[in-house]
Amino acid sequence: MRRKRRRSAARILRSILLILISAIIVTVLVLLTSVFFPEILPELEENKDPHEGQVLINDGFNDVWITPYEDVEVNELTEEDFDKTDGELSYTGEDFDTLYGIDVSEHQRYVDWQQVADSGKEFVFVRAGYRGSTQGGLYKDPWFITNVDGARKAGLEVGVYFWSQAVNVREAIEEARYVLELIDGYDITLPVMYDWEKIESMPESRTIETDPSIVGECGVAFCETIKNAGYDAGIYFNRQLGYYGLDLSRLKDFVFWVADPGDYPKFYYAGSVWQYSDKGSVPGIDGDVDLNMMFIKRPEPTPEPDASPAP
Repeated sequence: MRRKRRRSAARILRSILLILISAIIVTVLVLLTSVFFPEILPELEENKDPHEGQVLINDGFNDVWITPYEDVEVNELTEEDFDKTDGELSYTGEDFDTLYGIDVSEHQRYVDWQQVADSGKEFVFVRAGYRGSTQGGLYKDPWFITNVDGARKAGLEVGVYFWSQAVNVREAIEEARYVLELIDGYDITLPVMYDWEKIESMPESRTIETDPSIVGECGVAFCETIKNAGYDAGIYFNRQLGYYGLDLSRLKDFVFWVADPGDYPKFYYAGSVWQYSDKGSVPGIDGDVDLNMMFIKRPEPTPEPDASPAP
């Protein structure tokens, strides 16, 4: 028994000695390299990838490197998934069912909703209201009720959005509660969207100095208030706000409505609704109107049962 213990102790000591010797050798080699071959170390540092773990994206203005969120779904749509014929953009991929729609506010004024539906549009996001950009008052869109009633009567799916100028979480919650009052009793079948926008061209705008981190907090507060009231909630943003103003990992359970004009969505993360044009032309509407696509993931095909005869 004593011999076995002595042998075990000897093995442990040998292992410790080997580890110490290896560590000493590595240390000596590093020191020798730094003394006799100092030019090698900078080269080793230079060969390291400075963008390891990052992805190259276009933020709407420039190509930049970002460190992506690990838990936010990535956009897998590519240019090959879309076709443009006679100026009309359509989805031709195989992974999604697609609905085509618009969004409107008082700026479109009178809309012939039956013509809109007959043209193939299937949904609309109607502006319910907005906060003033200087004084900060809350206002109902003058055409809100008319648009909701007309769109539903024509058979369109209807969601709403609120144009926010909140500068703190308290105001974002106030806006959400205001929207809930406006839509009470109406047949809202799509999410309630939060649309925060900075008015760069208006120096007196109350949001001009708002820190981007505050915008993200406001988005979370608005969406959670809407969700707690029993509605689906989502957030509207462009590429700049999506990359630099929102913590999308905190919003990933809500609907992303991405403003990304072009022939295919270039935003790095997946969006359920894509606003692909702000200069669309639709029968029943005078002037330009925003055009949108909604992507609904198709279920994975069910494997066919094995048709071979039982033994």
